[in-house]
Amino acid sequence: MKVARRSGVAPFYVMEVMKAAARRAAAGGEVLHLEVGQPSTPAPGAVVEEAKRALSSSRLGYTDAHGVPELRNRISQHYEERYGELVEVERIAVTVGASGGFVLAVLAAFDEGDRVAMTSPGYSAYRNILAALGIEVVEVPVGPETRFNPTPELLEELLPLDGLVTASPSNPTGTILTTPEQGRLAAFSEANEVRMIADEIYHGITYGDDPAPTAISHNDHAVVVQSFSKYFSMTGWRLGWLVLPGDLIRPVERLAQNLFISPPTLSQLAAVAAFDCAAELDANVHRYAENRRILIEGLARAGIERIAPADGAFYIYADVSHLTDDSQALSREWLDEIGVAATSGIDFDPALGHRFIRFSYAESTADITEAAERLVSWAAARRP
Repeated sequence: MKVARRSGVAPFYVMEVMKAAARRAAAGGEVLHLEVGQPSTPAPGAVVEEAKRALSSSRLGYTDAHGVPELRNRISQHYEERYGELVEVERIAVTVGASGGFVLAVLAAFDEGDRVAMTSPGYSAYRNILAALGIEVVEVPVGPETRFNPTPELLEELLPLDGLVTASPSNPTGTILTTPEQGRLAAFSEANEVRMIADEIYHGITYGDDPAPTAISHNDHAVVVQSFSKYFSMTGWRLGWLVLPGDLIRPVERLAQNLFISPPTLSQLAAVAAFDCAAELDANVHRYAENRRILIEGLARAGIERIAPADGAFYIYADVSHLTDDSQALSREWLDEIGVAATSGIDFDPALGHRFIRFSYAESTADITEAAERLVSWAAARRP
């Protein structure tokens, strides 16, 4: 029987690392997990309690396709509190995770054959979703010269474009688009009628004095993709949201009605409480900051010093080309020899990813410390 060509996207290689790590653990081997981009902390206590209350209610049927009013209102309030932006409730669409939101945004904004740019390195699932939907992915090679961020100058060489996917903080690099950089990209997008899809799912997890700026402060036509998975530590609850420009509100609603009916009701009702858990959630970020310091120092001692600016999220994207030209093989070696699971850069950059490794430091500080020491010992054993 026929299998659709659109299913022939590249695999998500981090899942292969996870499977190998699980096999090692099942055989009794120890594994330190630096491969998975997932908080190791549970959902906030107030969210769990709200979920328990919701379970005993009679409110767990379908909701509006764009989500329950109380959650949409609370998200709107969040934008005023954090960014000073007045976002009308009508512009907010609660989604089945950020991934579901991204699919809705892409389907509403682009047609088959449209040209949409995204950075290399960049999140591979976005690249694969675009390709599966028949959209031409236009790679924007970025590196240390631009802090691994796209610039108008790079994008102008790739015109014509219909869309641009940005990520700030980025997966895999952790880099943030500054306010001036956001402004320049917005001006480019407006001048060239390029629709921006802005991944902001790691907002709240930053290590400078200022929060990451939001694209909607600069671009009236941008779509913001957000999530409860990362800062709010609710990965398995499968809940995210979009901030939509006016011309995409109704198209996204129609698509959501047909593709998803509604986001998970239990998760929506519980998530309202997440916005009142700042102390608990910021404590997680303080732990990530300490893990980040430990891992950066440990990698330097292991001779791995060329890394992307880790402004936010919980990743280090490291150049290991002085050690190997096959980062997949190096990843397997680390797992087999020292029990450290990390992700090859080929997931994020089809051209140069074989020279890079992504480390996640979302696990416990004890695990990150131990992983760093094992990498230092591994490097020392290789020296003549």
